[in-house]
Amino acid sequence: MDFKQLLQKHKRAILNQWFDLLAESYPSDTATFIKSQKDPFHNPVGDAARKGLEAIYDGIVESADPETFTAFLDPIIRIRAIQNFSPAQAVSFILQLKPLLQHHFEKDLTDSRLHREYDQVATRIDNLCLLAFNLYMQCRETLYQIQADEIRNRTFKVLKRSGLLTDVDDPVGSIPS
Repeated sequence: MDFKQLLQKHKRAILNQWFDLLAESYPSDTATFIKSQKDPFHNPVGDAARKGLEAIYDGIVESADPETFTAFLDPIIRIRAIQNFSPAQAVSFILQLKPLLQHHFEKDLTDSRLHREYDQVATRIDNLCLLAFNLYMQCRETLYQIQADEIRNRTFKVLKRSGLLTDVDDPVGSIPS
């Protein structure tokens, strides 16, 4: 049996443990809710995480391309970026898969062939983490731009209401003397 077959055989158990690790990155009350509430309408974060982790796991097993991973990672990372996780906190769940696999397959990895195959999977996980970091940074940049635009718009409205700023069509200028 090769490592890919082992990953497929133990998929459900590994995914459950991986999901628990992701959920535990939230405060304890939130983690309990994320783990226990199965309804996607009451728990969209947990639902996005469950679906995303399964698709990511399948992609790791099948050596998916970065575009495929992006589609599955984006919802999870977007949520974590909005929730003000630090970059390390936002992507750490990906790296947690490696020790989880090492522990789960500890006896199997004594076989040098399986260990080499595991090393290839570990490299895919590392690359996935870098991709997730890029996604996180893109989300944060978008959030900062939205916040800056909102502040600019509010400031413009306050200046206009106070009479300190006139329309651009005004031939006299935008600031009264």
